[in-house]
Amino acid sequence: MRGASHRVSFDDNAACAIVFGQHHLNLARIEQKIPVSIVTRGNEVLIQGDRDADVHAAAAVLEALHAKAQRGTVIDRAEVDAALRMAGAGERPAAQHVQIRTEGRPVSPRSLNQAAYVRALETLELVFATGPAGTGKTYLAVAQGVSFLKQRRVERLILSRPAVEAGERLGFLPGDLKEKVDPYLRPLYDALQDMLTEGRLATRMENGQIEIAPLAYMRGRTLSNAFVILDEAQNTSPAQMKMFLTRLGENSRMVVTGDPSQTDLPPGTPSGLSDALARLTGIEGIGMVTFDRGDIVRHPLVTEIIEAYERGDKAAATPEPETRRRPNRAAST
Repeated sequence: MRGASHRVSFDDNAACAIVFGQHHLNLARIEQKIPVSIVTRGNEVLIQGDRDADVHAAAAVLEALHAKAQRGTVIDRAEVDAALRMAGAGERPAAQHVQIRTEGRPVSPRSLNQAAYVRALETLELVFATGPAGTGKTYLAVAQGVSFLKQRRVERLILSRPAVEAGERLGFLPGDLKEKVDPYLRPLYDALQDMLTEGRLATRMENGQIEIAPLAYMRGRTLSNAFVILDEAQNTSPAQMKMFLTRLGENSRMVVTGDPSQTDLPPGTPSGLSDALARLTGIEGIGMVTFDRGDIVRHPLVTEIIEAYERGDKAAATPEPETRRRPNRAAST
């Protein structure tokens, strides 16, 4: 017999159905990740397990999902996994209600580090976010920038990337300069299209409220009353990073994102991101958030892929033990 149990009652039957999922698939996902059993009767849930901690973690997940369902959030597997991740980090439901309101659907953090990142974006003028792909570094920054623009806390949203060739030669791509550079900036367009309707995005770009440009276009400018994002910053040189950071103007925010382990710079070229992190650590008013594999919110296979590559890199970096060669007796005779 299980040693711990907890009952949770919800007052919104429609939200309960959303939380439970079709054929109770969401509850099955919770049971898969936390060693508990979940039994429902109407809007009441009985959670049983061997440990109080597991039972209360499952309850926290259900309460967080119910609150999101009441706010109109679609409860899919990604949302369930996000709630599981937050509960595993010890976050109570009240701490999971942080939201960024854009012109599209609200955006919520899906891990403890993402929640810290959102708080830093809201309160600090310069924030660095580093970590592997799929951790929401750029997506959350774009969402916060759109929110600031919507609230008129800034007049412009500027998104930039260094146009560094990642295995392909820029000069051989067809088209004019804009057509050559746009593929490098496509991920920024994709994020914006999630926050704004197509018509609104085009309008805001035409009137200059939203600008997407290569890093080289930032030289010589003073960026006042703007929310500025530099993405893929590991591909900057120290000189480029200094140039970018010194563009910070009055009433502006800057966000610098990147993965120091994924630089496309020529061998031997130092990364401006790593250089800046080393120089600026400890300065008041500058936030630095580091993500890890546990924050990856893309397809679950992304985490497995990253771990496989890391294992391979470690194996390649480990020197093979020296073996003592036996003398060739035939040669010595």
